Amino acid sequence: MGILSKDKAAKPEVKRLPTGSFTVDSKGQIVSSTVPQSVPVAVVRDIGQRIVGIFAGARRAQLPFSEMVVQYAAYRITAREMRGGAIIFLSPTPPQLPSR
Repeated sequence: MGILSKDKAAKPEVKRLPTGSFTVDSKGQIVSSTVPQSVPVAVVRDIGQRIVGIFAGARRAQLPFSEMVVQYAAYRITAREMRGGAIIFLSPTPPQLPSR
């Protein structure tokens, strides 16, 4: 049953959030990548297609939009528009210590 069983051999695995960058063409297809192979290609492709879609929407709306940053609590995605495609940077956010 996994959660309820008391299997001593099974230890929780801590995975590091992926760091790297990748470029996509105007259709969201991956051109190059430094993202670890442990990250599923489908996830990287999905991020790329969504980013390209956002930049394309901004162009259609005639908005001067060339860079975006998506900040999560523990993760950051930075993207820059490149002639229809984009370069996307993935990076974990360092933990913030409470200020005194």
